Amino acid sequence: MDNDDHRICAARVEEARLVFDWTAERSVISWTSNVISWTSIISGYGNIGNGKEVVHLFEQMQLSGIKPDHVTFLTILSACSHAGLVDEGWHYFNSMIHQHCIEPKAEHYACMVDLLGRAGQLDEAVTFIREMPFEPNVAVWEALLGSCRIHHNMELGKLAAEFVFKLNPENPASYVLLSNIHAAAGRWGEVSYLRKLMTERGLKKEPGCSWIEVGKKVYAFLVGDRSHPQTEEIYAMLDGLAGKMKEVGYMPDTNFVLHDLEEEQKESVLTHHSEKLAIAFGLINTPTGMSVKVFKNLRVCGDCHTSIKFISTITGREIIVRDANRFHHFKNGICSCGDYW
Repeated sequence: MDNDDHRICAARVEEARLVFDWTAERSVISWTSNVISWTSIISGYGNIGNGKEVVHLFEQMQLSGIKPDHVTFLTILSACSHAGLVDEGWHYFNSMIHQHCIEPKAEHYACMVDLLGRAGQLDEAVTFIREMPFEPNVAVWEALLGSCRIHHNMELGKLAAEFVFKLNPENPASYVLLSNIHAAAGRWGEVSYLRKLMTERGLKKEPGCSWIEVGKKVYAFLVGDRSHPQTEEIYAMLDGLAGKMKEVGYMPDTNFVLHDLEEEQKESVLTHHSEKLAIAFGLINTPTGMSVKVFKNLRVCGDCHTSIKFISTITGREIIVRDANRFHHFKNGICSCGDYW
């Protein structure tokens, strides 16, 4: 992530907003009077899931006389999707066409499918796809496939995957998504078939990896990683936290284990996901009260998301996780995403 990304990202977005507001008050034309600046600050709030502020800023932008372009609409539709703002998303999509006379591109349609799908409106998403004025591209079908994974819709997921495999047969992530849907339903034969298909096509799943910076040094972890010198401390920390979490109501969600194992083994796998290992390492090696910041290359799984909420409460620490989708700020058992990512 480069410096420009960091200026408009979770931990720094409020600082960016201060600069934005300061220049607005002083009529600094080069910053606040152009659509790129407004789109950037809207995107910043979208990345941390603050949908209300996204909507507010978009309305302020229009009141300021700035006309949104197709990138602005892509940004706000994406923000609505990640915040669960279905009605608002529909409003902006329609206003894009009828009020601003901007023809939606495939990316805008994909955002709408993602918006509807994440909200569980899968039938509406399919109808929307069928009514598109052009053939849906792979991004549209991938959005639907991802939503089917979230809501465990196997039949629709298989349909979406057929189109994805046809349009982009070399993308291993799509095979993994469909495999995950089958795994959650206990269809291990289908899981084995998809793994075999990936092997035959020379495709490899990207392994989940989490990393954390402590003392100006970066430490990376894979699931079940035992290569770190502090492995025993890390595992002991996680086992202790698991016991405390269960005492206050945590129930492991073994649907997120993608292998045919006994329940006890599944719980062990969940306990040692890469983001949990990185968090435990951070808790051990940073001062009490300091926030723990972890990055992950894939989407954080549902069980880890729930676990980290419990961990933030038990330890009294703020935990920040940047996954493939967004930033998550966990504090006192609550995540900034509102459990919507």
